[in-house]
Amino acid sequence: MLHTLPMINKTWMPRLAFAPQNTAPRGDTLMVVFLRGAADVLNMVVPHGEDAYYQLRPSLGIARPDDSRTKKEERAVDLDGFFGLHPNMYPLIDAWSDEQLAIIHACGAPDESRSHFKAMELMERGVEDERGPASGWIGRHLATLNTGNSSPLRAVGMGTSPQRSLSGSVPVSALRSIVDFHLGGDQGALAQMRAALNIVYQDDVMGQDTLSIMDTLEKLDPLTYQSKISYPDTEFGLALKQTAMLIKAEVGLEVSAIDLGGWDTHFAQGSVNGLMPNLMKDLADSLAAFHADMQDHMNQLTTVTMSEFGRRASENGSLGTDHGHGSMMMVLGGNVNGGKVHGEWPGLEDGQMIGPGDLAVTTDYRDVLSEILNKRLNNSATNEIFPEYQPVMRNVLK
Repeated sequence: MLHTLPMINKTWMPRLAFAPQNTAPRGDTLMVVFLRGAADVLNMVVPHGEDAYYQLRPSLGIARPDDSRTKKEERAVDLDGFFGLHPNMYPLIDAWSDEQLAIIHACGAPDESRSHFKAMELMERGVEDERGPASGWIGRHLATLNTGNSSPLRAVGMGTSPQRSLSGSVPVSALRSIVDFHLGGDQGALAQMRAALNIVYQDDVMGQDTLSIMDTLEKLDPLTYQSKISYPDTEFGLALKQTAMLIKAEVGLEVSAIDLGGWDTHFAQGSVNGLMPNLMKDLADSLAAFHADMQDHMNQLTTVTMSEFGRRASENGSLGTDHGHGSMMMVLGGNVNGGKVHGEWPGLEDGQMIGPGDLAVTTDYRDVLSEILNKRLNNSATNEIFPEYQPVMRNVLK
């Protein structure tokens, strides 16, 4: 069941009175970031210790950290002697150094269709084929864990449309911009709309839930949100800022799902400048701001990033990359086994890749999500959340 509303504007409140305390069996607040369009993870977390990477990407490859022929600001930021961050991902180095950021490379789904629609559909449902349940994996998580939380903001999807992963029997709220909620600041128009909805929804349970959400949002305002941290002035930065605000206000938020799209770069992708590097900057700047803003909450917060699949190891003739297979996930939080690149690296040499020349998947994305569910969200019902799949704990979390 889904409530769809725009998102806020009024006085910042430190905590709302109705909000349930974060107590067992409720675990961390989970933030799921989906990079839609298939992010080029080989340029995000660069295997600079792999010679084949540079042979496959003579134009798009990111220079090694010690490449004196290249400006320092255009080189990969070394992580462990083999992998390095894209220079635009440098803002995440503090979280890495604090061991609050873990990276899982060569990670993804078993589906090899390389179809955006199919891959996202299966991944958000947490299934291997169309025969699985129609609900989303987050929706099934919410349904299988009774936290005693009746907040209308238990789970929110931020973006232009609700995420497929949230679908299920538990009501969730789709929120665009809290700033837009007050109809451009016209309090009279807002009061008039509120009165009209009271009449329309007088005897309607779902409508009363909608009014409850409106009551909550009227008490919050990201424009007056008190934080020393400056978030990027982007839709993604605003979504993370609003998630931070909802967590600090203790409105009962358990899950926030956020999209960052635009990663389907078949041509003119860019190496250190361009479309994909700009997306990486938005991702890293926003996550770094969120990490700094939420330091006092990091032990009760887990963030995970994922994408439907990766991109071809070799660049194409249009200075872009085509659909690939193996991807990468990041997990950010106070209880991650951070400062490490997890997973088995399959290599980029001939005979090591799959299909037309793609990074192989050595870690199933459901292993990572199952470990988060088990260790941080106190939900052991992974057999219901990911039916017919037996997860392997990868020690990504402490």
